[in-house]
Amino acid sequence: MRPILLIVSLIMLNACQSTPRAPIEVAAPFDLDRFMGKWYVIANIPTFPEKGAYNATETYRRAGPNEIATTFTFRKGGPEGELKTMTPTGFVSEENPAIWGMRFLWPFKADFRVLYVSPDYQATIVGREKRDYLWIMARSPEIEASTYQHLLETAKARGYSLNKLQKVPQLW
Repeated sequence: MRPILLIVSLIMLNACQSTPRAPIEVAAPFDLDRFMGKWYVIANIPTFPEKGAYNATETYRRAGPNEIATTFTFRKGGPEGELKTMTPTGFVSEENPAIWGMRFLWPFKADFRVLYVSPDYQATIVGREKRDYLWIMARSPEIEASTYQHLLETAKARGYSLNKLQKVPQLW
């Protein structure tokens, strides 16, 4: 009995360990005020509510020195589907304005990081330290193929696997 208990314990301890990763690189320099406004979600590794989303947009507005009022809207299942809206609050890190805690449900805050923003603030990549979710966004519902390819390469360079990435239909 003891050898089995020891083996099971070792397996469980091994399962609890994770391979350490370097911290994910975020956008730098980063101008929080230029980042505010409406973004169209071009592609994502979706969270559960985002699956089947069309015409997804994310809008950010300063609500305080370190607080961002966020409005996320999309159509469920098609361009004429039911309109869904979420209004989480972003809390900007004191150390780095590209790192936020996004609160969908009090008191929990989800990790939210601006990984890249183009010099003209027309395209961005938002992700998480865990590299589990990803959002590629732009100021317009369509972007050039070369811009999209650059964003994909940047996400890969930040350590993302893109096998779950999907385009979000923007059919306005």
